Amino acid sequence: MADLNPSSAGRTLVRTLFIGGAVLFGLWSLSPVVVISAGERGVKTTFGKPDEQVYDPGIHFRVPLAQSMHVMDVRLQKGEGEGDAASKDLQSVHTRIAINYHLDPKQVVNVFRNIGPSTEIAADRIIIPAAQEAVKAVTARFTAEELVSRRTEVRDAIGSLLREKMQRHGLVLDEFAIVNFAFSRSFSEAIEAKVKAEQEKLKAERDLQRIEVEAKQKVASAKAEADALALQRQQITSDLLALRRIENEREAIRKWDGKLPSVTSGAVPFINVNDKN
Repeated sequence: MADLNPSSAGRTLVRTLFIGGAVLFGLWSLSPVVVISAGERGVKTTFGKPDEQVYDPGIHFRVPLAQSMHVMDVRLQKGEGEGDAASKDLQSVHTRIAINYHLDPKQVVNVFRNIGPSTEIAADRIIIPAAQEAVKAVTARFTAEELVSRRTEVRDAIGSLLREKMQRHGLVLDEFAIVNFAFSRSFSEAIEAKVKAEQEKLKAERDLQRIEVEAKQKVASAKAEADALALQRQQITSDLLALRRIENEREAIRKWDGKLPSVTSGAVPFINVNDKN
């Protein structure tokens, strides 16, 4: 029985794997059929020169060795970035952003020709520098305080500028968001103190308004009570006068001796009612 050399067996295995791989690569390179999946587009090159046609998902044919099909991903991609900038009032601002984007299917050939065969290359070469430039340009238009109070406006301005830059290179910006604005510690404390002072001022104004309303209510209540009291006094006075008039009449009747006056005055001449003749 012949002994097996371990080193010889290892070399044989490596040789076998290499040959098998070469055969598979040869079969793949000689295959005339290419399948493009959903969410992808194809760019066919003939001896390295790209065709103008964009190949949609499905089965396509090529000439082995002479032609190659390069698959480009047009699905939604996510990217994040951060950088430093200066505000209008020269405050240092550290900004973190997040974007969703995709490769424009109609611009696949141009992107392949001008940037490269991968959206990752496009992100490194186009999106990140464009995002940093857009953030710096827009941040310089606002003060540090406005970056916080007008955050939506700042986001829209950065997104609009970034979208324009990306479209030039066949990339579409789907969503843009400012994850965070970070300022120096001293400025953050100053902002916090200002917000607290404004809240206290607002509370004081509300308290003053409440006190004014309560005072007006008390004045109105007092006036109503005074009016009611005056009416009551007026009523009492009228009743009292009527009562005194009745009492006077009763007193006069009580004191009358039953005799009519002997003379009366008025429009008629004086007549002596006691004269019997």
